[in-house]
Amino acid sequence: MGRKVHPIGFRLGISKTWSSRWFADGDQYAERLHEDRAIRDLVMETAPRAGISFVEIERFPNSVHITVHTAKPGIVIGRKGANVKELRRELQELTGTAVKLDIQEIEEPDLDARLVAENIANQLSRRISHRRAMQRAVQQTMRAGAEGIKVMASGRLAGTEMARREWMREGRVPAQTLRADIDFARAEALTTYGRIGVKVWIYRGDVISEEEEQAESMDVYVS
Repeated sequence: MGRKVHPIGFRLGISKTWSSRWFADGDQYAERLHEDRAIRDLVMETAPRAGISFVEIERFPNSVHITVHTAKPGIVIGRKGANVKELRRELQELTGTAVKLDIQEIEEPDLDARLVAENIANQLSRRISHRRAMQRAVQQTMRAGAEGIKVMASGRLAGTEMARREWMREGRVPAQTLRADIDFARAEALTTYGRIGVKVWIYRGDVISEEEEQAESMDVYVS
């Protein structure tokens, strides 16, 4: 039986950081964990077509700082900020404390694994061929500057009797290298034949610390 490690969880504290940053003890930990889930569900339900990749939550003694990373910030903000004001009000009612809400734009949506996976899933829901959707996603991601991408679709592909999985890969995706900046996401497409799962790995280069950069620059200078 194969063992699989989540690419982002594997790199937490090394080249990746946590999407929720706070400290709690005892029962308060479970309460805040459920509250974080409710916050993310509320943000996703409020703007389902805004291309939201992930939501960062940072807690302070008397406030909560929420950062929404989206490819379409105009939809989240709304006309004259109406949507974001309503969203902030609902979040304050949910958390019962002051909420600081920031909207951050994703400059390269084709380099975001969640947005790529959801794009493929949406195409599969519209009965577009899975090979065509996967090939188009791979080409757009590599064109955007990625060093590698791997896509997997599993389920009753093309309406076959038996479920199977298909892979598509271009470039290199180093799964075991901790310094590699690997973005990973899952998505599901609901089709007439059942659910089709989509997984996307995107390699965006290596994460080099300041100490390593200084050491490399000194080696170049000495040589």
